[in-house]
Amino acid sequence: MLGRDPIKVNMEEIFRYIKGKTILVTGGGGSIGSELCRQIAGHEPGQLVIFDIYENNAYDIEQELRRKYPDLKLSVLIGSVRDSRRINQVFETYKPDIVYHAAAHKHVPLMETSPNEAIKNNVVGTYKTAYAALKNGTQRFVLISTDKAVNPTNIMGASKRLCEMVIQSMDAISKAGRMDLLPFLHAHMDKQIDGQIAHDPEDHMAVDGMDGKHPGLNMESVKNGEHPGTQFVAVRFGNVLGSNGSVIPLFKKQIEAGGPVTVTHPDIIRYFMTIPEAVSLVLQAGTYAWGGEIFVLDMGEPVKIDTLARNLIKLSGYKPDEDIKIVYTGLRPGEKLFEEKLMAEEGLKKTDNDLIHIGKPVPFDVEKFLRQLEELAKASYENSGDIVGMVEQMVTTFHPAGKQPEKILAGPYPAADSALDEVAAAKEMA
Repeated sequence: MLGRDPIKVNMEEIFRYIKGKTILVTGGGGSIGSELCRQIAGHEPGQLVIFDIYENNAYDIEQELRRKYPDLKLSVLIGSVRDSRRINQVFETYKPDIVYHAAAHKHVPLMETSPNEAIKNNVVGTYKTAYAALKNGTQRFVLISTDKAVNPTNIMGASKRLCEMVIQSMDAISKAGRMDLLPFLHAHMDKQIDGQIAHDPEDHMAVDGMDGKHPGLNMESVKNGEHPGTQFVAVRFGNVLGSNGSVIPLFKKQIEAGGPVTVTHPDIIRYFMTIPEAVSLVLQAGTYAWGGEIFVLDMGEPVKIDTLARNLIKLSGYKPDEDIKIVYTGLRPGEKLFEEKLMAEEGLKKTDNDLIHIGKPVPFDVEKFLRQLEELAKASYENSGDIVGMVEQMVTTFHPAGKQPEKILAGPYPAADSALDEVAAAKEMA
């Protein structure tokens, strides 16, 4: 369907990296998270900890792994990354060496109508999890990001760019030994009940009490080299074929129902990988990390969604536009015709794997960002009507729907179109 050979990685390198370590996967029941768990489980970790808010998905992956790997030391926990005390309890109990942070809201149109939830879950949740990792001596923290963080036109993409900035800030804090710079972000306002002040259990972003002091890790030990600090990195890739909410499951249901198959725009293109490909590259990128990098996965040539739909109809034994109609429904809120892999101001550095590149981080004022983050978190928990405007101030490349420059919506991209046309023609001949 993608018109290319499967991507292969050096699994032996990953095996050496993972073996014997305690690994935590947040959002471990989701499409990416569960495949991370499968591949990690097959490489002899010391312990695998799965953390997810949705119990049904967590249960499914637990049963699968217990059947396939009966000797695996596995813990499956329910909870939210937005609950600072819960996430800190997990870190204190299990002391993970490596964290893969896959927990996030990912649906673009749904986040457009609930922007505060994108901030609470994606940005604040990432901060809380990263804070707990730093405090509890985690060696490496890998954020699962997205190409939608590049020149975002929707709040989901902008929230993931903020997540990347959180990771870059945390890495700078870790290297400098300046945990004192990290803010206590108020999640909820105190409530008055029968005239008494009642503190909400998520009252502070601080993960250990409310005395206004930063607990846990002695940052002097980081400066003195006694504790190496935590290496925070992000891995950015595009759409994953067959993942929850992706077009393939939707198209399959529509074909089974006799059509029509709905495509938003005849020219819309996306970069695609299969779930195992994306996760293998995430795992390998994690082995290259020194801290602060944004790894960019080479996903090959972009694919027209229209071509993908027609191929799937043919693979299902039908003729497009004859047996199964294709209907164009128009771009959804916040949606672009194309996705970019990297910001224009970011250069690329090579790694030992030709498919994994390192984007040069865009510099920003960490202390200013952390102050803005404090205000953003407070506003999101007050369900502010101006949350999108606040994000615009923090992510200078964010152009919300209706405000973005014409070139971001319209292209044109003749080189990409030409390549796509050649691929489509070759497939037609085959």
